[in-house]
Amino acid sequence: MLLHSNIIGVGKPLIILHGFLGMGDNWKSLSRKFNEQGFQVHLIDQRNHGRSFHSKVFNYQVMVGDLKNYCNHHQLSNFVLLGHSMGGKTAMQFACACPEMVSKLIVADIAPKTYPLHHQDILKALSSLDFSEVDSRKKADEVLSHYIKNMGIRRFLLKNLYWKKKGQLALRINLPVLVTNIEEVGKSLAENSVYFGDTLFLRGANSHYIEAMDEMLILKHFPKAKIETVLNAGHWLHAENPTDFFKEVINFISL
Repeated sequence: MLLHSNIIGVGKPLIILHGFLGMGDNWKSLSRKFNEQGFQVHLIDQRNHGRSFHSKVFNYQVMVGDLKNYCNHHQLSNFVLLGHSMGGKTAMQFACACPEMVSKLIVADIAPKTYPLHHQDILKALSSLDFSEVDSRKKADEVLSHYIKNMGIRRFLLKNLYWKKKGQLALRINLPVLVTNIEEVGKSLAENSVYFGDTLFLRGANSHYIEAMDEMLILKHFPKAKIETVLNAGHWLHAENPTDFFKEVINFISL
């Protein structure tokens, strides 16, 4: 099965992989700016997310396979690969497995280490949505607000809502499978995985996903990596400070 994507413009291919519970559409605004700089942008929905297929199998190995299948179908090679959070983990593993296909790698606010479970409240909140009663985005937001106080996070999650049929809301994500396989999301890169190509790690100044102590591990797997910080931004650095994020990425891929 082929991953769903939104392909913007023509030019050198730039593939963007969203994070956990996200979708390619989260990157639409930035994709237009990348296209203006001469890139054909592929906004991909990873399996069990967005408009891509649902599957009971969910781990980085199969997500790397999904991406390779997508690239072969669209005859893509020598492309720039950018991934945020979970998408960054997929991107790291893909670059290590298929280095000949990736010209440059950008990893946004995630390290190649293991992360403890930390999405439980969000998954609990989404699981509490009863669509026999919740028949509007406003009602869905009210339910989520009992679990999640941050309005920005709720807005991000509510993008997963769609009208399955008239008067019937549903979630695009495959929530039961994501809940069952949540431990897969935090898994580390395999011990012997190495990508020798040009790599940029971007971290949010207000995020703790990439810490100073992670630098040695990053360089072990990505010997040519540069690590830069995006100011005035947390984990969703591309949404919180898109101007500086874009500048860092363009400076790196234009070299």
